[in-house]
Amino acid sequence: MPELAFFSGTMDCGKSTLALQIEHNRSARGLQGLIFTRDDRAGEGKLSSRLGLVTDAVEAGPGLDLYGYVVEQLSRGGKVDYVIVDEAQFLAPDQIDQLARIVDDLDLDVFAFGITTDFRTKLFPGSQRLIELADRVETLQVEAMCWCGARATHNARTVGGEMVVEGEQVVVGDVARSAAEVGYEVLCRRHHRRRMTSAASRAGSLSPDVLPVTSG
Repeated sequence: MPELAFFSGTMDCGKSTLALQIEHNRSARGLQGLIFTRDDRAGEGKLSSRLGLVTDAVEAGPGLDLYGYVVEQLSRGGKVDYVIVDEAQFLAPDQIDQLARIVDDLDLDVFAFGITTDFRTKLFPGSQRLIELADRVETLQVEAMCWCGARATHNARTVGGEMVVEGEQVVVGDVARSAAEVGYEVLCRRHHRRRMTSAASRAGSLSPDVLPVTSG
């Protein structure tokens, strides 16, 4: 039976890579998929992986009816055997409802990939709706790592290398941005709570306040 599957995880855990792998495996069997994405790091209308793989996609802007788009492709004689959606956390809840309708009314598999929570540890509306509607929710097993070596479970936003916990929920950035820009870092819960990024840990290790004190 067709299903709506949601693959979730922190940044840097291989979501986009898996999306591209599913596309490769299915296209190799002669199937044709339709790929949606939103605010990808490579630019509009692209699905990219940090491993350097990139493919074209349909930009799922705020006003795009995903169900209507698929129906239009089919009505024009196009072939659509499955749907892949990357950066699904950025979709509006009603667009997630449209994905469920693609599964139920068109009998197509939909594979959605996204981050569950934002830099404030709050659920993205799109991810929340996916959790509510998906037939299957899977946490990716490729574990991102905090700078301390522990499993990373939280996404942190940084500005000038310092972690921030206020601001707009969606600001496009990446883990590879320079310290002077808005960027993101994955942290374990302990260091997210302490707002200790990798840059903050390096600064702390160089501070005279934490150096051993010797007499004489």
